[in-house]
Amino acid sequence: MNNIFVYLEIEDGQVADVSLELLTKGRTLATELGCALEAIAIGHQLETIPQQVFPYGVDKLTVADDARLAPYTTLPHTSILVKLFDEEKPQIVLMGATSVGRDLGPRISSALFSGLTADCTMLEIGSYEDKKAGKVYENLLYQIRPAFGGNIVATIVNPECRPQMATVREGVMKKEMHDANYKGEVRNLDVANYVSDSDFVISVIERHMEKSALNLKGAPIIVAGGYGMGSAEGFEKLHELARVIGGEVGASRAAVDAGFCAHERQIGQTGVTVRPKLYIACGISGQIQHIAGMQESSIIIAVNNDPNAPINTIADYVITGNVEDVIPKMIKYYKANTK
Repeated sequence: MNNIFVYLEIEDGQVADVSLELLTKGRTLATELGCALEAIAIGHQLETIPQQVFPYGVDKLTVADDARLAPYTTLPHTSILVKLFDEEKPQIVLMGATSVGRDLGPRISSALFSGLTADCTMLEIGSYEDKKAGKVYENLLYQIRPAFGGNIVATIVNPECRPQMATVREGVMKKEMHDANYKGEVRNLDVANYVSDSDFVISVIERHMEKSALNLKGAPIIVAGGYGMGSAEGFEKLHELARVIGGEVGASRAAVDAGFCAHERQIGQTGVTVRPKLYIACGISGQIQHIAGMQESSIIIAVNNDPNAPINTIADYVITGNVEDVIPKMIKYYKANTK
């Protein structure tokens, strides 16, 4: 009762990074609230899941293991979670803002009349005063997300309905083990008590998944370009620099909107959140929406012709100059020093 639950996304026996990130954040929230952190694994051949998640501080792992539950299909997963949450009455439920989370979350919140905040980038615990009703609510989940195209940051609370549900974007939370030796309890569900035969009316006959060739989130070095690159041709120099130093190319929203770079490379509140060892920002002014997606990079180098650009305030090193002059020199001198 009143615990925090995290739904685990599982593919080929591996818990998704976004779920481990949510367990990290969930452990922090559970400690602050003085409650237990629980995880739910639904699928098949889940024997290794406990050893994957317990180090993240999970107090209780609920497992629903059945051959019909993998790969993911909507109806059985929804039925299990709706019944489980109706029994357990959690105060907070967290899911990844992925294709699975976006399919599953609204169905559960609708069935439980709980409400749902989608695409959160931050989660905090705080109080809320309803002045009209004259009530003060303590220990609510602040569900924080960008709104109006990323131009404002909205903080959403759910004072009355439970559970407080949120989906969270991949990469915005740190993935960090709580204790490598942490051990929790495993509870195995009798799947037959939670699903009906009609839930399996749709079955997956053949499944094809093409993995993205781009992995910005896992790249140790990112060379990112903004509107200041001037054109798609300008981005070619960034691709060359990235190839030379072994990195990936990212972009600001302004550059993507201008057609300089593909949307899958967008970094920021409305794109991907990254934490590389080295982030080189080229022609990026540094609006708050972009900074939110890369500010935790270990080392930030800013290349900009504006000495007062906002990006400079968070950069470890600032190169003031035109990108069309600086980038070719970086390529040239890096090549010369690696011979």
